[in-house]
Amino acid sequence: MANKSTQKQIIDLIGRSEKILILPSSPADGDCLGSAISMYLILKKLGKSPTVVCEDTIPDLLKFLPNIQIVGSKVLSSKDLVINIDCSTAQIDTIKTKKVGDLTQLIITPKGEGHFTHRDIQLNKGEIDFDLLITVDTAELSQLGSFYEEHISIFQELPSINIDHHVSNTHFGKINYVDIMASSTTELLLPLYEEMEKVKKISLIDEDIATLLLTGIITDTGSFQNANTTPRAFAKAAELVAYGARQQEIIQHIYKTKQLSQLKLWGRVLSKIQTDQSHRIVWSTVSQQDLKDTESKIEQTGDIIDELMTNAPGAEVILLIKEKEDNVVSVSVRTTSAAVDGAAIAENFGGGGHTQAAGFKLTNTELRDAEYLVIEYVRKMQAERLGIAENNDDQPEPMIDVEKLQKRAEEAQKATENMIKVEKTTKKSPKKKADFKPAPPKESHGGEVIYKFED
Repeated sequence: MANKSTQKQIIDLIGRSEKILILPSSPADGDCLGSAISMYLILKKLGKSPTVVCEDTIPDLLKFLPNIQIVGSKVLSSKDLVINIDCSTAQIDTIKTKKVGDLTQLIITPKGEGHFTHRDIQLNKGEIDFDLLITVDTAELSQLGSFYEEHISIFQELPSINIDHHVSNTHFGKINYVDIMASSTTELLLPLYEEMEKVKKISLIDEDIATLLLTGIITDTGSFQNANTTPRAFAKAAELVAYGARQQEIIQHIYKTKQLSQLKLWGRVLSKIQTDQSHRIVWSTVSQQDLKDTESKIEQTGDIIDELMTNAPGAEVILLIKEKEDNVVSVSVRTTSAAVDGAAIAENFGGGGHTQAAGFKLTNTELRDAEYLVIEYVRKMQAERLGIAENNDDQPEPMIDVEKLQKRAEEAQKATENMIKVEKTTKKSPKKKADFKPAPPKESHGGEVIYKFED
């Protein structure tokens, strides 16, 4: 259980640190991104130099989040070569790269009458320059994916703060701010930020930060429909709305905006539902071919498992088995009763989560093999729990509301047809101008790549 003492330790450690690396878990969702970006904004107000790194692609439905552009995908590696150019006497016009046999030339052209000499150039080896690590919504370090594998030294050398709400958390941090009774990590962060305000005697929580925190609560509770919805979750949500959180903006982007490709994908996945009535299991799969055929992305599967739960009242275990790239299969687990431990299922395969909502990944595994492996394990677990004999032929009533699913499929098809009509007759609205300076435009001329720098 998180407490005031832990909050004080976190505030003291942050106070002694300057360059702070913030890492959200994988896959990226509303809770981990809301936590990471809000922490970034809080640290900036405290005069720190924070960096957020998330190697996952940010889902389209979360790109509305305030300050989402601060999330990067890489940090410097010790393998990197850093070229420093002194621009005190001349400004850069272009940087060209050109292949000459086995050599790659970097051609730096100054603006106007300026010129560069070898004295203006310095070569350095890349270094990880941080003095504190904060992980958010991360039950164990493996959930940071390739970043952890490629930067193990960071986790060995830096003091770390582990902020999370999962029952499977391994308490890997120097300071572990973990509360398994919290509905989300953002719910857990709100009292921490309020304590920071008291200690620092400054106002920290603004409308953007409140919106980020409320996003985590809403997405992790399924808009207050999931079993982890508690009176405290409602109370913190109400408090955030009082701070100015834009609740309707969150609902509109997360639940009321469905892309054409997502509707196509939903129809495909719902049509592939399978059931094991004796063992009270319902599952479906998402293959790479499904994504290709529907022109959709893996992150657009987010709400499908909730749809499976809604239409399978007799099921106790609901699974969505998704094929990602490079022979990686991701499995989402939901249970409809606290008597069935979804976290235990996930932990058996190296994952984790909550009793009724968990997940895990299988590497170097094809989708069909993963499906067989997972379903067989859950069948054995359920057989033992329900006392099912191997040759028991008694079948309970069907769990799936077929008529309801067919109606949902018809609604999705109609929505798809309507969206196709709209796409043909509606122009895309102009993109909102970003608040940050874009990367230098890049031009290609033959074998050269030219980066154009503008004032």
